[in-house]
Amino acid sequence: MTPIGLSPYLTVGAVLFVAGVVCMATKRNAVGILMGVELVLNAANLNFVAFNRFGKLGLDGQMFALFVIVLAAAEAAVALAIVLNFYNNHYTIDVDHGEQLHG
Repeated sequence: MTPIGLSPYLTVGAVLFVAGVVCMATKRNAVGILMGVELVLNAANLNFVAFNRFGKLGLDGQMFALFVIVLAAAEAAVALAIVLNFYNNHYTIDVDHGEQLHG
């Protein structure tokens, strides 16, 4: 059985990243945009772990991936609170209705 190299991991990471960017660009509600951000962060995690396994740089990719997971959890909690507050004020989560929020 042939071992899997670095290229398939990078390909999956690139597909996840592009899917996340497309999701952020096309969705109109805040929950869809947050899902796109999570896809981008998961693509970065996959690349960190793949470079940790196959790279010769000596970087601890799993530590960076754990840090990104903690960052994503905090981002999701804060973003969910903002979305719930926005929904209570505007009765929608459509981000186009937020243009009156600029300070």
